[in-house]
Amino acid sequence: MSDITRGGQFLVKETKCEDVFTPEDFSEEQIMMRDSVKEFVDKEIWPNKNRFEAKDYAFTEEVMKKAGDMGFLSVAVPEAYGGMGMGFVDTCLVCDYISGATGSFSTAFGAHTGIGTMPITLYGTEEQKQKYVPKLASGEWFGAYCLTEPGAGSDANSGKTKAVLSPDGKYYSITGGKMWISNAGFCSLFIVFARIEDDKNITGFIIENDPSNGITMNEEEHKLGIRASSTRQVFFADTKVPVENMLAGRGEGFKIAMNALNVGRIKLAAACLDAQRRVTSNAVNYANERIQFNVPISSFGAIRYKLAEMAASAYAGESATYRAAKDIETRIKLREAEGASHHEAELKGVEEFAIECSILKVAVSEDVQNCADEGIQIYGGMGFSEDTPMESAWRDARIARIYEGTNEINRMLSVGMLIKKAMKGHVDLLGPASKVQEELMGIPSFDTPDYSELFSEEKELIGKLKKAFLMVAGGAVQKYGPDLDAHQQLLTAAADILIEIYMAESTILRTEKLAKKEGEANVKEQIAMAKLYLYKAVDVVTQKGKESIISFAEGDEQRMMLMGLRRFTKYTNMPNIVGLRETITTKLVAENSYCF
Repeated sequence: MSDITRGGQFLVKETKCEDVFTPEDFSEEQIMMRDSVKEFVDKEIWPNKNRFEAKDYAFTEEVMKKAGDMGFLSVAVPEAYGGMGMGFVDTCLVCDYISGATGSFSTAFGAHTGIGTMPITLYGTEEQKQKYVPKLASGEWFGAYCLTEPGAGSDANSGKTKAVLSPDGKYYSITGGKMWISNAGFCSLFIVFARIEDDKNITGFIIENDPSNGITMNEEEHKLGIRASSTRQVFFADTKVPVENMLAGRGEGFKIAMNALNVGRIKLAAACLDAQRRVTSNAVNYANERIQFNVPISSFGAIRYKLAEMAASAYAGESATYRAAKDIETRIKLREAEGASHHEAELKGVEEFAIECSILKVAVSEDVQNCADEGIQIYGGMGFSEDTPMESAWRDARIARIYEGTNEINRMLSVGMLIKKAMKGHVDLLGPASKVQEELMGIPSFDTPDYSELFSEEKELIGKLKKAFLMVAGGAVQKYGPDLDAHQQLLTAAADILIEIYMAESTILRTEKLAKKEGEANVKEQIAMAKLYLYKAVDVVTQKGKESIISFAEGDEQRMMLMGLRRFTKYTNMPNIVGLRETITTKLVAENSYCF
């Protein structure tokens, strides 16, 4: 087990390119699954975008039933409960490609398969699983998840919904209101979180949607995006739920909620990927067709800049998401081989990589928003019109930075979880951080390194960026100790450094692996995207590192750390960024799509 990478270890352990999983490693079965999902989206969803934008909730439900008929709702469900029982990479693959056309359907799909079905699969009793999961897996029933309340958003455990045990001990009466409930308008059951007496933590319940049992709803919310995703407030007034419908044990609801969010975070990242590919492809199409000053606007440097950046961020998102998905799958299989049940193995597997899940959620949700924003800009005035796909893509992307835990919360979580892992001895940060301190006191080497191999300088630079993080995080922990949580601006700056390291390293490793297989000459555009992404990452580390150091260090310590930051973010051979963008865009324009 010690040889298997643990969550967060990417920061202190050198990863070989052979040890990362990439989209180029999909099996024949996975490629068939991907293609069938793409065909479904192109046939059932993309041509009907206008119906989603017109808030046709009934159509969302209709297409969800078709997805159930195709088996797409059951990919992650064990075969014993009517599912396909496929691996974690497969579930991310389906989330990825089924989400490309519209955020409305993506949200309905994710809410049902993730937080609507998964809590029962992972925490339910055998009787609960047999009763409910087959109906959810087939699309006969749809699920919804009731956690958020008007006064309990990011602070999920502060909910006021009450559960009171009946005198005969046979049922609980649930009373309270929930908001932002996806799929509420057509769901058959709710996963509901409520507090029993004055318990410290909330408890989960499975409640069938029966209006005669004290369940009422407000009208559909009118939202900026995801317009045909049914979103309502749900109210429970002495709603009776049998005691056997408690999910897991009393007071374990907060644990269920947090673990569901971990899985939801990486799947949300996956669900942003095909949206980026499609936005990029649409932007390339338009730039090739739009003639100004007698030439296509795709020939203008300002437009080519945007297209290259959009493609590079999509490529990086794919690289990091599938790397983490495979690491989680490997950990799940390892746990199962050691005798754990499937649900125990999946819970622990995802929990192990909770840091990476938070990193991905932040990075990819922000990249898809930037991508859609640039897509609108490339379309110009037409991008602002509902007649083109860009404005809906931009509106749909906006929610991704809010749900599954806001990006602010996830930034703080990623660093906080890493420090906790270090305290428990799961990731050795202290040793590497001490070595960085010694290096700062020593004299830097002035030897000219050998960078003859592909990415040798880039990999050395990523190693130095890791040192920059260890320097900043180590200094912050020394300065503030247990009070570090109170310094949120410092934590979020450190998180940005951590995020860029993981994303850039994943992109470099994927491309190195691909180049060894295909030959450097055949993947020059991917090499350019990897180098471009790293260059941008170095800029972020430089800025956020400086901001962090100045916030907690003074005098000689500050000068030494700033000098160390310059050393850790310095290229020996600065890449020609304009040339890299040209290489990428030339391929995009020639292929008239995102083609990597």
